[in-house]
Amino acid sequence: MSQTGIIESKLPGDPLELFRHWWADAQDKSGMLEPTGMSLATADAQGRPSSRIVLLKHWDSRGFVFFSNYTSRKGRDIHDNPHVALLFWWDKLRRQVRVGGKAQKLPERESDAYFANRPRGSQLGAWASQQSRPLDSRETLQKRVEELDREFGSDPIPRPPHWGGYRVVPEEIEFWDDGEFRLHDRICYFRDGEQWRTERLYP
Repeated sequence: MSQTGIIESKLPGDPLELFRHWWADAQDKSGMLEPTGMSLATADAQGRPSSRIVLLKHWDSRGFVFFSNYTSRKGRDIHDNPHVALLFWWDKLRRQVRVGGKAQKLPERESDAYFANRPRGSQLGAWASQQSRPLDSRETLQKRVEELDREFGSDPIPRPPHWGGYRVVPEEIEFWDDGEFRLHDRICYFRDGEQWRTERLYP
């Protein structure tokens, strides 16, 4: 795919194949500091929305993976309402990718494997942080990290039961390519059973 537009006759049948090409460009050509950053939008049981930036840690034909505290606001939202949206914005490429789908917890063995490879400081932080809960001071958090460091000593740090991964299983994926005079290209893939169908959308 070129950066001069999306040519429908060259579109792959699977949107993950197109994502692979755009992802490679974002990794190799854009020079961005954090191309893995993506906006994750959730809504609670009452439909009240919330969004934040998380990091994409893995993706494949099954979906897009990130990690979090299950008791955080996003974790509570997902528990009550698994419908979520992701948005990648690669400004130097003038491209964005929007994903809509359902978030589901990763199998414990996959979360365990990822956690085991995190830096020790990040492992301690996952135990110490009551993510999204009120914190009286940074010193309280730092003190808890130091306490945990002493408690675990030289032993391997296990994954906290309240922390792990989610996979967003896509139901639709939209590719947006910047166009002159705001005449952008927008191609959306919609899951239709085991297949995908595409539509071109007005910019």
